[in-house]
Amino acid sequence: MYTSVVRLQNVFGFFTTVAFVVAAFIAASDFVTERAPVVRTLKTTSVQVVRGRPHYYSSKKEEYAVINFSLDADLSSLFTWNTKQVFVYVTAEWPAADHSKTNATDEAVIWDSIITSPSADHLANIGPVAMKKLRKSAGGKSIDPNRGKLVLKNQRHKYKITHPSGKLATTDNVTLRLHYNVQPWVGLLTWNQDVDYGYWKALKNGVSKRFKLPAIKEKKPASAGAR
Repeated sequence: MYTSVVRLQNVFGFFTTVAFVVAAFIAASDFVTERAPVVRTLKTTSVQVVRGRPHYYSSKKEEYAVINFSLDADLSSLFTWNTKQVFVYVTAEWPAADHSKTNATDEAVIWDSIITSPSADHLANIGPVAMKKLRKSAGGKSIDPNRGKLVLKNQRHKYKITHPSGKLATTDNVTLRLHYNVQPWVGLLTWNQDVDYGYWKALKNGVSKRFKLPAIKEKKPASAGAR
């Protein structure tokens, strides 16, 4: 005869098996949902290289770059009923000093943002007024594709660009690249891809045109006063 402990173990084992199967079906549903993110515009609006202390805790002066940009992207297809939030960020990339030998690339994040789905709005790290507006914009919908439509004009950078060498002026072949990371309620984290995988299409036009970081502007010497 089964004891109460054995019966409890059987019930718990059956419950966990059912939960695992349901979770597997939910995660697999993402692979049959089309993803077709596209970038219409990604360009710089202002680029500047400055010599100074890039952060308040910097112990010495060095060259750092500040880049503002404009972005028009449609990431709405990344939002499904299983999407918790999408992490979006823009990087500046350029060939490393030993690129010819190692094919290495330097990369620095200049801006990022977390876009929550309506079901995850309570996780957003924002104030009560902004939270009220965010929930009102969803209108009670479980999926709000409009949140994946980004239109940023002359967006100010969040992070300055530095380099271990302390030198950045006149760096050539710099590009901006848009990245995303989809975080589901159930399933695997997925990042932007360079090739198509079934229903998931590669991000189109996610790289800007190449540009060159400017030289540091020299301070003009003070003119001699009239005697």
